[in-house]
Amino acid sequence: MPVLAKIRALSNETRFEIIKLVRDRELEAGAVARRFKMTRPAVSQHLGVLREAGLLRERRAGSKRLYIARAEAFDELLEFIEGYWSPRLRRLKAAAEAIDRSKVKK
Repeated sequence: MPVLAKIRALSNETRFEIIKLVRDRELEAGAVARRFKMTRPAVSQHLGVLREAGLLRERRAGSKRLYIARAEAFDELLEFIEGYWSPRLRRLKAAAEAIDRSKVKK
């Protein structure tokens, strides 16, 4: 799934909070829904957006749907962010070091 779809999915506050809930443990949809002041269908819709973006894994256990964050999806986001920031941080470091060198020479 494209990185942009993941970023869009996480840009919603409710979906961001859902990810925080299921980051480290699997929860059933009902347990997730109880954490929010909205209807269960509304929470289910948010879960669907996160699943479609590839950020959640859904597992069925009988009649229950269990959700947990997909760690590998966040690895893709981290790689994107690092790819964006790394060159800029290297330039910033080089500029700061150049300033330090110019101060030492004075």
